Amino acid sequence: MADWVIVVDDDEKNLTMAGRILSKAQMKVTAIKSGEALIGFLKEKDMPDLILLDVKMPGMDGFETLSELRKVEGAKDVPVIFLTADDNEETETKGLLMGAVDFIKKPFAPEVLTIRVRHMIDLDHLQRNLIQEVDRKTKENEKMFLHIVSSLAAAIDAKDSYTNGHSGRVAEYAKEIAKRSGYQEKQQEDIYMMGLLHDVGKIGIPDAVINKPARLTDEEYDIIKNHPAMGARILGSIREKRHLADGARWHHERYDGSGYPDGLKGEDIPEVARIIAVADAYDAMTSHRSYRRPLSQAVVKEELEKGMGTQFDPRFAKIMIGMIEEDTEYRLREE
Repeated sequence: MADWVIVVDDDEKNLTMAGRILSKAQMKVTAIKSGEALIGFLKEKDMPDLILLDVKMPGMDGFETLSELRKVEGAKDVPVIFLTADDNEETETKGLLMGAVDFIKKPFAPEVLTIRVRHMIDLDHLQRNLIQEVDRKTKENEKMFLHIVSSLAAAIDAKDSYTNGHSGRVAEYAKEIAKRSGYQEKQQEDIYMMGLLHDVGKIGIPDAVINKPARLTDEEYDIIKNHPAMGARILGSIREKRHLADGARWHHERYDGSGYPDGLKGEDIPEVARIIAVADAYDAMTSHRSYRRPLSQAVVKEELEKGMGTQFDPRFAKIMIGMIEEDTEYRLREE
C-alpha cells in the first residue's frame, strides 16, 4: 500500500510540483489549499503518513494550522514537515519547538524532497513498529512474570495446610477494592500481584510453626511476625518492581499504629498495604480453619465495622462491606 502524503499550500504551482515529484516516487498525494481545509478534511478522513505544510498562507498560517492539527483526534502523531521560502532561523526554531519534524525550502529540489519525505516516513514507521514491538514484548514479559508470581503464590499457600488459594483470593479482593477506589487498570494489576505475594515471606518460616494446630507460643508468634520483613527483602531484590514489597512488608500494620513490623499508623501506612490488610483479614474470616468453619457474612461484616479506624482504614473497610452486601449468595469465600 502506497504511503500517503498531504501537501498544504495556497500556491497552485507548488501543489502541482510536489504532487508530481512524490507521485513519481510511488506515493499517494492529496493537495489541499489552506489550513482550514486541512483541518476539516482530517476530521472526516483517515490519517496520512505525513503532511507537508506551508508556513505562509492566507487565513491560518502554518503555525496556527499545526496547533489546530494537534487537537484533531488521531492527528497528534502524524509527522509534519514545514515548507518555506524563507531562510529564517527563528521560523525554523519556532516550528521545531511546536513539533514539526523538518523544514524543506522552496522551490523544491525533486531529489531532496523525495529523499527527505521518504526518510521521514520510513523513520516514523520504524518508530511505530518499534513501539508496538516493545509493547508486545512488555505484555509477554508481564504475562510470564504473572505466571511465575502465581506459581510462587501457590507454593506459599501449599506450606500452610489450613489455607487453600488464600493468596489468589486476597489478590482478587484487593484488586476489586482498588477498582472501586478509582485505581487505574495498571494500578489494579500491580495491587493484584502484591496480593498474590503478600505472604511470600512465609517461605522462610518453618512448616512446623505455620502448621502448628495448637496455640502458638510467644516465641513462635515472634517467628511468624518475621514474615512481612522477610517478604519485603525477597521482593525488594526485584529491581524493576520494588514497589511489590510494599504489600508484603506492611499488610499487618494496623490503622491505629499497633501493628507490625514497623508500627506505622494511619496515612503513614502505604495505601496498597491498607487495601491488602482488609482483603487479607476478610479472607481469613471467610476461610476454613482447623478449629472452625468460615464465619457468617453477618459476623464478618460486624468484625470489619468494629475494626474501622483501629485495625482497618475506614475507607477500604467500607468498600469491603459494600462488596459483602452485594454478595447475597456468599460466593466471596473459600469453597
